[in-house]
Amino acid sequence: MTYVVGLTGGIASGKTTVANLFNQHFGIEIVDADIVAREVVALESEGLTQITARFGTDILLDDGQLNRAKLREIIFADPSQKQWLDSLLHPIIHHQMQKQLTEVKSDYALLVIPLMVENQLQAMANRVLVVDVDEQIQIERTMKRDDVSEQQAHSILKSQATRQQRLAIADDVIKNHSQNGQLLSQITDLHQKYLAMSRANR
Repeated sequence: MTYVVGLTGGIASGKTTVANLFNQHFGIEIVDADIVAREVVALESEGLTQITARFGTDILLDDGQLNRAKLREIIFADPSQKQWLDSLLHPIIHHQMQKQLTEVKSDYALLVIPLMVENQLQAMANRVLVVDVDEQIQIERTMKRDDVSEQQAHSILKSQATRQQRLAIADDVIKNHSQNGQLLSQITDLHQKYLAMSRANR
């Protein structure tokens, strides 16, 4: 069984940056929930077929891909539709992540799940690594990256688990308050630790 390190953090905390550094410097393979979530509604997927059956072809773009903006509008306006969508997609995403983890060839795998706390998925990992950052930095980064207002950035933050909730499930924490200078040394230390753990786990 692959040793799995679950990686999570709030919006704009630097999860992708951290995951990419593990991959670039140490060859650690990544299974990313966001990428899997896109794959399960790709063209000709079971997910897309069922979504189209429920909402009609209006939910598609001209090229047959899912119109995410339109789907978002529907599920935000109607909680029962969101519930239906979650109960359709969560099991498919979960299954796909498990499948990808069994195919990992590196010493351990990084399982990146932005909404790990919200969806209570920490049980999928042997250890949980949280990328932690001050809320003010998250808001500034979100505004800059996604070109949204401060108010929007605040409401995105509110819709996610709190810092305290994330830190409560953390086995390890990476502080990402500064520019990336100190990131790599934190990652290098953790990599050594995870290598030892994954070998002890075999």
